[in-house]
Amino acid sequence: MGTEKILISPVEHPAVAETARQLQDFYGFHLEILPVDQFGRVSPSDLEKKIDSTTAVVSIIYANNEIGTINPIQELAEVCQSANIPFHTDAVQAAAHLQIDLVKEKVDLLSIGAHKFYGPKGIGVLFVRSGTSITPIQTGGKQEGSLRAGTHNIPYIVGLAKALQITRQEMVQTSSRLIRLREHLIKKVLSTIPDSKLTGHPSERLPNHASFVFKGVDGNELLILLDQNGFACSSGSACKVGDPKPSEVLLNLGYSPEWAAGSLRVTLGKPTSEAEVNALLDVLPDLVQSLRKSG
Repeated sequence: MGTEKILISPVEHPAVAETARQLQDFYGFHLEILPVDQFGRVSPSDLEKKIDSTTAVVSIIYANNEIGTINPIQELAEVCQSANIPFHTDAVQAAAHLQIDLVKEKVDLLSIGAHKFYGPKGIGVLFVRSGTSITPIQTGGKQEGSLRAGTHNIPYIVGLAKALQITRQEMVQTSSRLIRLREHLIKKVLSTIPDSKLTGHPSERLPNHASFVFKGVDGNELLILLDQNGFACSSGSACKVGDPKPSEVLLNLGYSPEWAAGSLRVTLGKPTSEAEVNALLDVLPDLVQSLRKSG
């Protein structure tokens, strides 16, 4: 049997999950889903049990966009390296907030997007470790080492590089401030709203990320009320806003539809102030209560 198996986690962003399904449906690969714990983390020992000579690639998200959980990427990459299997990680959420060290963390492929660290929208980076063999995404030219044909978008490339440079220079100070705001937000939400739960890992999570589920609440209706009060939040993935179905990520973590449908993701940015967080905390309990009464 040849190398035909793809291993991913059940909490991948659709950019990875749907691509993996397409490779299975149209190109004959076999997709297998790795188990995760209650926080959405993949265990290196579980990966070690699943990986074998038929594995073509492993892709595990660095830090989850919906629940904020950070995976043990260095250990997962070491499992793949020992088995001589290519390892990719979606680091789009992580790049703005975590000190990724590509010398220490032996990932073969890593993807990021500029818009997550205040760079231009519509450009990203795929890091390809030297010696990693991949098929060109576009043919017809020698650009990008013959991996992606097409005229370079120099302004976007420069914008991404400069934004990432600034982000890394300010990361320690910014993350410290955001963690303090995040912990204040989490503590207050859980103490003031009955039947509420934090989703994702309590400490191994993105500095700017707080996510919750509220029992018996429609997450999309909550977003509308928050928007009317001047707060831009999301229910699960920002890419799924307006979708009435409960989050697949939360369902895969074992939450019932009654809980998963009431998800709320709050992400903090560089300009977010303590006053703005407190303003959200002032209105959120009443909004949740009003939805429960109307439901």
